[in-house]
Amino acid sequence: MPPVDSQVDRRRASQRVFAITTTIGKFVLTVVTTYLGLLAVTFFIGRVVPIDPALAIVGDRAPAHVVERVREELGLNLPLWHQFIIYVRQALSGDFGVSVLTTNPVMKDIARVFPATIELATVGTFIGAVFGVPLGVLAAVKRGSIVDQLVRVIGLIGYSVPIFWLGLLALLLFYAKLNWVAYPGRVDIVYEYSFTPVTGFYLLDATMQRQWDVLWDLFRHIILPGGLLGYFSMAYISRMTRSFMLNELAQEYIVAARAKGLSETRIIWFHALRNAAVPLVTVIALSYAGLLEGSVLTETIFSWPGLGLYITNSLQNADLNAVLGGTIVIGSVFIGINLLSDILYRTLDPRTRSR
Repeated sequence: MPPVDSQVDRRRASQRVFAITTTIGKFVLTVVTTYLGLLAVTFFIGRVVPIDPALAIVGDRAPAHVVERVREELGLNLPLWHQFIIYVRQALSGDFGVSVLTTNPVMKDIARVFPATIELATVGTFIGAVFGVPLGVLAAVKRGSIVDQLVRVIGLIGYSVPIFWLGLLALLLFYAKLNWVAYPGRVDIVYEYSFTPVTGFYLLDATMQRQWDVLWDLFRHIILPGGLLGYFSMAYISRMTRSFMLNELAQEYIVAARAKGLSETRIIWFHALRNAAVPLVTVIALSYAGLLEGSVLTETIFSWPGLGLYITNSLQNADLNAVLGGTIVIGSVFIGINLLSDILYRTLDPRTRSR
């Protein structure tokens, strides 16, 4: 008869394996269900909008038999459930069709323009986190003071003011009047032929190639739209930081730290903020995902050649393949960042691992 301790160890090991398997299964099920829901929404949107994909390809003056033949080639004459299966299979393989506007495969166009959106959202999130976290901490420490009210007003403006209005006002002031920034776009036309992008991330490419004049020009182009997105990100991050810090400063370990004679600076920045940083990871990640999917108006105002501007131009030209393909890519990135932030949250906070 085996010892009791070995039986207990085997039982615990099997329970751990079962818990890990269950967690992985739930994770995979969540990803599959969410992504299928995204595909279902985009599919039915593509079927209810008043745009005929066949007419968008051949034109509204094409003969009826030509339109019908194109509809058959696209599978639009098949039952709806059959069309959805084909749509899911093509989407999973990265085949979103051909863009009517550029005559290129949609995925090729997205691979070309998406780095610009990632670069812009990264700059915006960096600015938002660098300024939002300290402001949130300061507002929590000075709760009820004029500093707290000022930080809350700044955040309220960030939530309330339409981004297109603030973008136009910023262009009028910093570009037209003060000439502190470059005109809308991503790079000056002077450098379009002397600068050769490699990765698609212009700031990284210019730094790697040590073209400092190009890097300065890129900075003058990105600082205004990136700063605008950073301001809206800062409003969200500062508000959530303030909320998390108020919760941490009310905990018993803060009282104990003060009773031990620790300095207020150490208590705030090395104890309270460290614990508040765990949920802040999720907040910053979701803010980044929000900038990736919500920078359409910013890219349009500043003529930023990213995915948002690509989708806008495609929508104006009834290019349904490009619109749906861009929507799926943005949705997929949002799902991925959301799941990644959840994994990081569980990794950094041991208390959530048993949930």
